[in-house]
Amino acid sequence: MKKQIAILGSTGSIGTQALQVIEEHPDLYEVYALTANNKVDLLVEQVRKFHPEAVVIANEDKYPQLKEALSGEPVKVYAGTDALAQIVESEPIDIVLTAMVGYAGLRPTMNAIKAGKTIALANKETLVVAGELINRLANEYHAPILPVDSEHSAVFQCLEMNNPVHKVILTASGGPFRTYTMEQLQTVTKEQALKHPNWHMGAKITIDSASMMNKGFEVMEAKWLFGVRPDQIEVVVHPQSVIHSMVEFEDGAVKAQLGVPDMRLPIQYAFSYPKRVHLSGERLDFSRYNTLTFEKPDTDRFRNLALAYEALHKGGNMPCIVNAANEVVVAAFLKDQISFLGMSDVIEKAMSHVSFIQTPDYTDYVETDAETRRIAAELVINGMK
Repeated sequence: MKKQIAILGSTGSIGTQALQVIEEHPDLYEVYALTANNKVDLLVEQVRKFHPEAVVIANEDKYPQLKEALSGEPVKVYAGTDALAQIVESEPIDIVLTAMVGYAGLRPTMNAIKAGKTIALANKETLVVAGELINRLANEYHAPILPVDSEHSAVFQCLEMNNPVHKVILTASGGPFRTYTMEQLQTVTKEQALKHPNWHMGAKITIDSASMMNKGFEVMEAKWLFGVRPDQIEVVVHPQSVIHSMVEFEDGAVKAQLGVPDMRLPIQYAFSYPKRVHLSGERLDFSRYNTLTFEKPDTDRFRNLALAYEALHKGGNMPCIVNAANEVVVAAFLKDQISFLGMSDVIEKAMSHVSFIQTPDYTDYVETDAETRRIAAELVINGMK
């Protein structure tokens, strides 16, 4: 029986690579639903190639264009965020790959969990914003959450049954500005920030990687995925991106997962778990890597990582505040409205300006997200005055 898969964010980097995995294994996987936000042309191509039962365009303004383009296709066409959140509940779906970007992934992920679907989690913001709520729902509805982030997939693959983890070690490439001085960071451009040395990703996550906020989010995510304390999560800069992450056990033994930087591997593992199936493509050639290096991250130059740890220690809705502020400043940076270092300034300011709630519920997260976006946007417009 083929696994029926819904891909939320099928036109993004993770979504397109997931479709490559499905295309390579048509005997194992079948696309049930595809969703996108704006990229109608690519979504139409995907529908014609993979023949899903349903397709959703989140931006309702794009619905007429999508509906007309697919008028001759046997596919149900929907639009809007409500439709996006509802499609994941469809009975035939086995796995929901949450590959959409940002806070928008929270609600559909919650609905998929309540429907008892297996979650292949690529949308790290879901656990960043509401990790405690998501874990509670996953336990209540017996919905497995399988990590797709390369780092968390690596940790997941290193875990041993009945052996408690002493420490989770997340590796970071360091991004394009790893060796830059503070003075150089003051003038970097979005074009420079979008040139990641090792990975090919979407714009938002690439900027997050350059600022190390992406690693901060992964620290938050690791807490909820693996049940560890913040002080049990260490970040190590590993520029070669060969070791994707490691686990240290109580006896001091360390297990690492290695591989080429290819996101199809963790995607496919989430689809095939607990089995492994063949994946075409480049394999790790150790003769090319005669040196693997490791460094401590510099949280003076890359303050976002320190801010993420601070938010995780404080808990409550603070991670939600950090996420919302970060989404605002990244969008502003991509429009040349704020400097690279200015992003951290706005995030830090938002952390002290937005109402703190120690035990938030879903409504609190929604209100926190809205309040933070308003305050962060004002800070950007006013230049932090």
